[in-house]
Amino acid sequence: MNIYKQADSNIRKTWLYMLSFLVLLIALGWLMSYYFQSPGILYAAVGLSLFLNIAAYWFSDKIVLSMSGARPIEKKDHPELYRVVENLCITAGLPLPKIYIIESSQPNAFATGRDPKHAVVAITRGLLEKLERAELEGVIAHELSHIGNRDMLLQTAVVVMVGVVVIMTDFFFRISLFGGMNRRDREGGQLGVIMIAAALALAILAPLFAQFIKLAISRKREYLADASGALLTRYPEGLARALEKLQADSSPMKKINDATSHLYIVNPFKGKERTSWLHKLFATHPPIEDRIKALRAIG
Repeated sequence: MNIYKQADSNIRKTWLYMLSFLVLLIALGWLMSYYFQSPGILYAAVGLSLFLNIAAYWFSDKIVLSMSGARPIEKKDHPELYRVVENLCITAGLPLPKIYIIESSQPNAFATGRDPKHAVVAITRGLLEKLERAELEGVIAHELSHIGNRDMLLQTAVVVMVGVVVIMTDFFFRISLFGGMNRRDREGGQLGVIMIAAALALAILAPLFAQFIKLAISRKREYLADASGALLTRYPEGLARALEKLQADSSPMKKINDATSHLYIVNPFKGKERTSWLHKLFATHPPIEDRIKALRAIG
């Protein structure tokens, strides 16, 4: 069976998301170049975004694995885990990814890599120790679904784009502090004042818009991976029970940061979850209760 028939559609959506980010970056770069009367800023903005995306394409998996402290294992190190991954890969029609272990008592997992042939699944020691086989299969199926649905590159590229927007706006405000605003205001007349106001507004709002796009993509892909993983195992209850255990576990994870937290199957910042509407608005993951409800509706 081909549970990843939406992959081609996801690839098209990936390009649409990336085009939206590039339009935002170009608009920000153009307004900044007008403000400072320097076309080079626009060229630099586009060039920087392209360079960082190329770097993310080739090296994102290595960077993420290094930041998480993951180490590779072989079949002889954990044959049972390998059998679970191998069986699910055969069912899904995917190449066997490299398997990494994170020495943490918190049960969690993520997938990374630029395509199915260069994919990695990383799981924590706590996931192996605290989940039953059916629950472990549910989690692995979820991560393989990220691979099959071509989510990994999109999520990494979005992080890079958000970073570029933040860097550009930070650069804009720092330079403005050294007299750029007063000079441009004197020389531009009424149109100049309007453009300056537009540049300031975009510089303030661009990081917020970029973050919202990142969060929307991350949450949507988690729901899709849950559904695809449930179809892969044909046992949605396994993943639902695993999510319940992951939610209830309060073990901390030492090597984690905001840049990579959205890659994990559940938010790794244990003890910091809140239920306020503001937290839900900026959360990288959908509420686990909603994910469990959706999974049990499948079965």
